[in-house]
Amino acid sequence: QVQLVESGGGLVQAGGSLRLSCAASERIFSINVGGWYRQAPGNERELVATIGFSGATNYADSVKGRFTISRDDAKNTVYLQMNSLKPEDTAVYYCNAIDRRLGSRWGQGTQVTVSS
Repeated sequence: QVQLVESGGGLVQAGGSLRLSCAASERIFSINVGGWYRQAPGNERELVATIGFSGATNYADSVKGRFTISRDDAKNTVYLQMNSLKPEDTAVYYCNAIDRRLGSRWGQGTQVTVSS
């Protein structure tokens, strides 16, 4: 069973930075489209950023200019660099990846907490 393994969450002060990573557990799963989503307590899961096979990116307005999504196809990994973090960025962050043949997978989620 292919899994997405996330890492990089944690506690940071406002204005700080974190880098999230999302790697497919098996090479058979090739990330075509990768994305990050987040869910804060009491809120629905929302899109943060996506990156296509060509490298084209899309961001939520709330993170534009602060977050950067990237990919390393040799490592089959998608990253989310988060700078200038705000308390309102506090949430569980989930990775999603789509393989053209095997479909979509979700990561287990990683907690990001930004203190004021």
